[in-house]
Formats: sequence, structure tokens, C-alpha cells
Amino acid sequence: MKVLLYTEMEKKVRKSGLGKAIEHQKTALTNEGIEWTTNPNDDYDIMHINTWFLKSYRMAKKAKKNGKKIVYHAHSTEEDYRNGFIFSKSTSKIVKWWLVKCYGLGDVIVTPTPYSKRLLEGYKGLEKKKIYAISNGIDMSLFVKDKKAGESFRKKYGYTKDDKVIIGIGLYIRRKGIVDFVELAKRLPEYKFIWFGFSSLKAATRDVRKAVNTSLPNLTWAGYVEQEEIKAAMCGADLYLFPTLEETEGIPIIEACACKQNAIIRDIPIFEGWLEDGKNVYKAKDVDEFEEKIKKFFDGKLPSLVDKAYEVAKERDIKTVGKQLKKVYEEVLKM
Repeated sequence: MKVLLYTEMEKKVRKSGLGKAIEHQKTALTNEGIEWTTNPNDDYDIMHINTWFLKSYRMAKKAKKNGKKIVYHAHSTEEDYRNGFIFSKSTSKIVKWWLVKCYGLGDVIVTPTPYSKRLLEGYKGLEKKKIYAISNGIDMSLFVKDKKAGESFRKKYGYTKDDKVIIGIGLYIRRKGIVDFVELAKRLPEYKFIWFGFSSLKAATRDVRKAVNTSLPNLTWAGYVEQEEIKAAMCGADLYLFPTLEETEGIPIIEACACKQNAIIRDIPIFEGWLEDGKNVYKAKDVDEFEEKIKKFFDGKLPSLVDKAYEVAKERDIKTVGKQLKKVYEEVLKM
């Protein structure tokens, strides 16, 4: 069995969550001894396709015509596209139509969570498709609590051991909750806020552009950094804030759990059933509730939940993901 991991514009998506998911696939398959390639000209048995752009669609059509099996990875839904860039709301129905057209080429569909699986099952045209919910996973050997890395993070960004540091992660898009993150930095000047991640503001909505151009003494824009620095931040900060409005999974929260970092996340459907308020994370519905819970956390009124959070990460270890993908590939080859 040989798998073609196909990703259109791989270099451009490298810095996104999708890019990270693709790297995880490579590791997961290697761990399971599954031969894989990223070269479409190689011989292969299964095409595992990660993108839904025009070239991806054509590649899938060609593979299907040549009798190859196709696993289409649904990393995107209409719902998470809708609150992204300018014009995303007005074009979301067209995108949904195109997603169905692309995903429908798969012999099976893989998507990161039961939540995104339910969404896709509700799309007209995908009702009869076999859809598997498999986490994008994280590398538990990399994301571990590391005191020295945490100290290096604080030193690099000029934080003292007494500073209360709150981190956020994501592209410069509205869906990631970046506008609320900046508003909280304004409301809570006694705490330090730092945002990791970057994307061009050319396609960003006006409120996002305004937020990213905000200058506050307690707010730092770190830009894009490699995984090692994200890990260091997770280990050195006091709190991870995830005010996202929509996800198909949300890898950073799993990384936070692995690094035993306390987190306050948005109370949205994607997290139901695996991240529980007051058990392994804290949840907030809006800016006011985020502000309230941040204050309570630093005042010692909300206890640490890191040990329970760590269990969430263990269930999504990349080794487990590899075994699940192997099972899907074996089933697809039998079809």
C-alpha cells in the first residue's frame, strides 16, 4: 500500500493549521510503516487529498478515472469559512457547493471531529458518503511541559516571572477571535497579552485590520513562529486564550492540553463532548464572560485543570491517528 498525500499550494498553506495537519499525516503514516509520497507522478494506491482548490479537484477526477482510491480530507466547512475574510459571508454558499463537489469525489471522507462530521452529513450531496472523524493529532513527543523552554520564552519577550501572560494563536482572521483578544487586552491592562500567527491583512475584515493595528503597552504581536516557539510559549505563559468563533478541530487547544497549560476557550459546539467547562478547560460565551473568568483565574478562584486537560491530548496523540488512518486506508482498498 502506497499513499499519495496531495496538497495543492503546500508551501503557501505551510504556516496554517492545515500545514501542520499535513506534517502530522506524514509522521503518522511513517510511524505505521505506510509508504507515502507527495509526488503525483509516483505510482500509488490511494490518493489522500487535503485541499479543495481547482487543481485539487482536477487531480481527484484524474485519479478516479485511473481507478485510484480517494480519501478526501475535509479540513474545511462552510461554517468555518463564513467568518474568515472579506466577502466570506456573501460567498459561503458558493464555497459550500464547491466543497460538496470536491469531497464527493472521495471514496470516503475524513474530517477532524464528530462535530465537523455532523455538519458534512447535513450537506446535500454528502448524505450517503462514509465519513470518518479522525483528529489531526499532535506530536506528544514535542509538546511536553518544559520549564526551561518556558523561561526562554519569557526572557525573549521581556516578561518577568511575576508578569501574568496570556497567549493567543491564529491567523489574522475574524473567526479566530482576534478582535475579542485585543478588546480583552484593552480591558485588562494589568495582564500581558501576546498573539502568535500571521496572515496578510489585504483580505481581512475592517475590524480585524483595526485590531491588528492596535498598539497597547501590554499587547505584543509575535507574528509567525515555528512549533518549538509555540511550545515554549505554551510552557511559559500563565493562560491560553482561545476565543475562536468556529473550528473543525482547533489544534492549539490540544497543544495547550499536552503542555499542561490552563485554558479559557469560547463556548461553541465544536468543543462539546471533549472539552468540558470546569473539568479540563474553562469556557466563556462572550467578551464579558472571558474578562470575568480571566480575573477569577488570576485571583485564584478558578483552580488549575491541567491534569485533566492532559488526558484530552493523550487521546489525540499522533501515534493513535496513524493507526486510525491505516484502518481507513485498508477499508478503502477493499471497496
